[in-house]
Amino acid sequence: MDAAEDPREAPPLRWGVLAPGGIGRTFVRAVTEHTRSSVVAVGSRSQERADAFAAEFDVPRGYGSYAELVADEEVDAVYVASPHSEHAAQALLALEAGKPVLVEKAFTRNRAEAQQVFDAAGSAGLFAMEAMWTRHLPHVLQLHQLLAEGAIGEVVAVRADHGQFFAFDPAHRMYDPALAGGALLDLGVYPLAFVLDLLGAPASVTASGTLTETGVDGQVGVLLDTPGRAQGVAHTTLWSATPNTAVVCGTEGRIEVAGTFFTPTTLTLVPRQGDRVTFDGRVDGGFQYQVAEAARRITAGEQQSPRMSWQHTLDVMAVLDEARRQVGVSFPGEPR
Repeated sequence: MDAAEDPREAPPLRWGVLAPGGIGRTFVRAVTEHTRSSVVAVGSRSQERADAFAAEFDVPRGYGSYAELVADEEVDAVYVASPHSEHAAQALLALEAGKPVLVEKAFTRNRAEAQQVFDAAGSAGLFAMEAMWTRHLPHVLQLHQLLAEGAIGEVVAVRADHGQFFAFDPAHRMYDPALAGGALLDLGVYPLAFVLDLLGAPASVTASGTLTETGVDGQVGVLLDTPGRAQGVAHTTLWSATPNTAVVCGTEGRIEVAGTFFTPTTLTLVPRQGDRVTFDGRVDGGFQYQVAEAARRITAGEQQSPRMSWQHTLDVMAVLDEARRQVGVSFPGEPR
C-alpha cells in the first residue's frame, strides 16, 4: 500500500456543499486549508442559512434550494452533508444534474437506496463515493502496509468501538427515526467499515442491542464471522463516551490503533516477540485526504475509488441493514 499522497498535490475542483451544518463546516475547512480545491457554493432549504454559511466561510454563492446548487455550472462536484434520511434523494438530484458526488456516511439509510444511487452514477458515467474519510488517512494506509508485510501473521480478530454521549432529546437527529437516527448509522458505521476493510464482507452477522424511547438503536454490539477463522467485533452507543479504539490481532502479534481510531491518530505494532513500534499518523484536519482522492478520480474520469469502492459501501450497508433488523429498528417509509 502506498503512503498517503499529499492532498495539496491533487487536482483542484470547485465544490458545492449541499446542506450547511457542522459536518459541512468541517468539510469546508479541510478543502480551503489543506487542498487546492475550493468551495464555490452552498445550498440549503433556507436562503438565510445558506447566506450565513456562505458569509462565514467566504463562499461566493448561497442558494435557498438544493436544485439551484446542483444546477450551478461552476460547481464541479457536490458534497452531500445532510442527515442520512436525505442522502439518497439528494445524491440522485446531483447526479441527475450531471454532478459527481461525495456523500456523507452512512451513505444512505439502507442498501437498496445505496444501490439506487450507484446505479444512477453508473448510468450517467459519474463518480460517486461514500465520505468514509478514515479509509484515506495516513495511519490506515500504514496499517494496511503492515498487514501486507505480514507484521502480525494471520489476522484472527479485529475489534473497534465508537461511542459518544448524547443526552436524550426526541427532537435531536440522533434520536429521530424520521432522520434515520440511532447509533448504528452515525457512529457504528465507523467500526463496522473498519472491520470490513480488513476482513471483507462477513459470512454471518449477529447483533444485539437496546432501543431508545423513540425506537432507534441506542446501543448495539455486532459479531461478524468470516468464511475463515477470523472474527470482527464492533460496538456503538449513544450513551457513553467509549475509548473509541481499535485493535487488529494476529498469530504473530497485534496492532493497536489509538483513540479516536477513525481520526488521524497513532498506531502501535506489538509483536509476539520483539519491541513495540509506534507510527504517528496525526495530521491537522483529515477530511482533505478524501477530498483529494475524489478530485484525483473525478479528474481522471473514473467512477469509483479503489480505496472506497461501491461494493464496499454496499457490503457495509448490508451489515447495517441486518444489524438493524436483528435489534428491531426500521425507519419511516422503509419497506418492512
